[in-house]
This record gives sequence, C-alpha cells and structure tokens, in this order.
Amino acid sequence: MRPGQVRILTQREVARLADVRTAIRAARQTFKDLARGRAQMPPKLYLTLPRGDDFRAMPAAVASPPGCGVKWVNVHVRNPRRGLPTVMAVIVLNDPATGVPLAVMDGLWITKLRTAAVAAVAADALARRDSCDVGLIGCGAQADAQILALAAVRRLRQVRVWGYARGEAAAFCARMRRQLRRVRWTPVATLREAAGAVDILVTLTPSRRPLVRRAWVRPGTHINAIGADAPGKQELDPALLRAARVIVDDHEQARHAGEINVPVRQGQYDPRRVVGTLGEILLRRRPGRRTRSDITVFDSTGLAVHDVSLGMAVLRRAQRAGVGRLLPLWVA
Repeated sequence: MRPGQVRILTQREVARLADVRTAIRAARQTFKDLARGRAQMPPKLYLTLPRGDDFRAMPAAVASPPGCGVKWVNVHVRNPRRGLPTVMAVIVLNDPATGVPLAVMDGLWITKLRTAAVAAVAADALARRDSCDVGLIGCGAQADAQILALAAVRRLRQVRVWGYARGEAAAFCARMRRQLRRVRWTPVATLREAAGAVDILVTLTPSRRPLVRRAWVRPGTHINAIGADAPGKQELDPALLRAARVIVDDHEQARHAGEINVPVRQGQYDPRRVVGTLGEILLRRRPGRRTRSDITVFDSTGLAVHDVSLGMAVLRRAQRAGVGRLLPLWVA
C-alpha cells in the first residue's frame, strides 16, 4: 500500500474480517489502556437535526495497536419508512505518526460487534462465575451479537427474551436456536419474567422511562445496561441503581448520556456512588463484585476507543489478506 492510498472496506468485508473473540480481546485491552492513560477520547460531539435526528462524531486514539480515527454515525428515526437503516456509521482511520489516512470502512458492523464485546468483557469481570441464565429485554439489531458474545465468556443454559412487538421475541428465539442449539430459548410476555430469576440481564431498548423495577431483580444478578446511549434515555429503576454496584465505561459519558444520566439530573442518583470504570476493575484498581449477593450494573454508553481499536484490528487483517479496494486519495 503506497502513501496516498486509502483502503475502502464494505460492511460485508468488515464482517468477514471481524469476529467476536477478536472483538473481546480488543475491548479488554483497550479498557486497560484507557484506564492507564494510554488512549485518548475527546467527548462525543452531537449534531442535532430537525425532527429528532442527529449525527455523532466520535474521535479517539489508541496505543495497541497504534491508531487514531473517528466514527461518524447518524440516527435517523424515520429511515425505515424509506427502506434505510435507522443507524448508519463510517469509520475513518489514520496513522498517528504521519496523519496519513489509512482506511474508510463501514462502522455499523464494528459498532454492533464492539458493543457486544464490551458487554461480554463486563459480564466476565462482574457476573458470578456460575452464571448461565440470561434475561434479554429488547431483541432488535444488537441482540444476537450480545448473546453470542456472552456465550463466548459463559456457558449459557437458558435465555428468556422479551420484545416490544407481538411475536418479536418468538421469532428471535427461533433464529437463535439455529446458532446456539444447546441453549434453551424462551420468549416471555412480560418484563418481569425477563428480569427475574436470571443471572445476567441485558437491556437493549431505546426507552426513556424505567422498564426494570428494583423488586424484580434478585440478589447476585449482573445487569448490562446497553440501551441508554443519549441524554434522556433510561431503562432501570433508579432504586435499582442505588441498590447496585454501578460500573461505567466512562464517567463523563455515563453522567451525560448513560443509564445514570436521568437519575443524576433528577437528583435520584449520586454519581459519587459509581464504583469506577470497567478499566479500573480489570486492572484491579477498584473492586467489582465483592459477594455472590451483590447486584452489579455495567453502564455502557459506547466508546470511540473501541471503534478505533477494533477498526485497526480489522484493517490489519485486511492488509494481510488483500481485502478491500485501494483508492488514491492524493498524489504523494
């Protein structure tokens, strides 16, 4: 690859080059690098458009492997009526030593995979070692990756699934039975059935009101709170947060756009109660789960460092395999 050439990678090519275990390894290392101060991530920038649509610019630099870049992601809620995805994303990667652009790739698959990988790292660090029963609230585009990533760190026995639309949970279970045949897949009719009597609970909705009540969650449960990724979103009862050991991916993003953002703003949760970041837990600088009866919550907002880290891993594989199209961007 000559200077001035940029590698273009489509979503199909990215999907061929990325896998769950690679994403989990990258996510774990990047959390540690971030906690050590070896990664940079300026605040996410929102460009708000009329009718509730928005763009988000997510820049980052990572150390292992060295790389920097930005993810440019949109949310257009009316796109399904046009036959388009609600969310689309592009990742641009650069050489941090020279600034030379290295790649432009689809960011939607990277986002899906790194989000699931991050949640799996959290579950591996915070859930009880014998956790095998999962509750899944929301079974949209992210749900399959979430369960497949969990299956890479825990031996799953049963997954109880709740969905918004009639028949959605049953259809999801039917699809997933073909991928994880040893798991018992159970569609449920109520949120309480999904949240209760499970070891790990995953919430994946765009809700702006609490869905999971404190009374439903038994001692010892670990919760991956994934859906709240913008101001105003929340999925968990603030009383549940107060009863739990809350771990965040990033303090600043969690306060402004994560699961704790609404309770903090309304005075229902003190951000000083947050135990620490997942990177600090992985480095054993802060204690995560202390007892089998602890309820733990991982507040995931989505970090640009994970997009760039996994993007660089995909780029290295593409370079070795000769995948993608090389385009001359300028004459060197």
